[in-house]
Amino acid sequence: MATLTLSAPAKLNLFLHITGRRADGYHNLQTLFQMLDCGDQLSFTLTTDGEIQFSCSDKSIENDSNLVVRAAKLLQPLASDNAGVKIHLDKQVPMGGGLGGGSSDAATTLLALNQLWQLKLSNAQLCELGLKLGADVPVFVFGKTAFAQGVGEKLQPVSLPQKYYLIVTPEVHVSTAEVFGNPDLIRNTPVMSVKDLLDCDWKNDCETLVKRLYPEVAMVLNWLIEYAPSRMTGTGASVFAEFQDELSARQTLAKLPPPWRGFVAKGVNQSAVLTELEQAV
Repeated sequence: MATLTLSAPAKLNLFLHITGRRADGYHNLQTLFQMLDCGDQLSFTLTTDGEIQFSCSDKSIENDSNLVVRAAKLLQPLASDNAGVKIHLDKQVPMGGGLGGGSSDAATTLLALNQLWQLKLSNAQLCELGLKLGADVPVFVFGKTAFAQGVGEKLQPVSLPQKYYLIVTPEVHVSTAEVFGNPDLIRNTPVMSVKDLLDCDWKNDCETLVKRLYPEVAMVLNWLIEYAPSRMTGTGASVFAEFQDELSARQTLAKLPPPWRGFVAKGVNQSAVLTELEQAV
């Protein structure tokens, strides 16, 4: 197989609790990652020139510091001599929104090149490598809606009933580093069992701080919560409202005031990329 095209799904954090700060500066957390049925798409074409060539529909992220390139370079030393690849990213997920786009792109790259370069690394090994690229990469390698602990790498699959989400992204770019480095961030939420977490009211410990730092996030939430239960995902700026059916979500989307951008997505328990990889074998 010389060419492979795969999805890189978006995610939501249905809740995000920060339970402490580690000595290395990272934060311990508890969160529930909900996989979505939409995202970016990547195409991989094998070459034998030893080069990693990257192109993107968004030229502003077409550079060697992109997580896709970094993921490919992480695996290349494990491949045969002269193993190369051309990668094209069709970017759909808003950047800086807390939807995991860059991390998902990196995970899909690891999964694709593991297969194309015939590296035969296990899912656990790919998750471990993915953690070097970012805390959210392992869950996308794992590919399932999951409860996560640690920095996000300790994963336990969770099967959730199907719901639809209206996701709205205001015209701001939230810096994850800024949020986690802020002294006012809540960092002392008690650790809870999975059972208790699934039964309690869900919240995002970053939301209060981000609403203060980025008032437009607060404005979107205040508008959205009039229609359905709403929260911020990750460190923002995207927020989401939860609906039982697609029609209700789309009717609310139709009322969305400009310049806010929104889309409707379905929650799924398994990422599309896992199915696509199985079909490609």
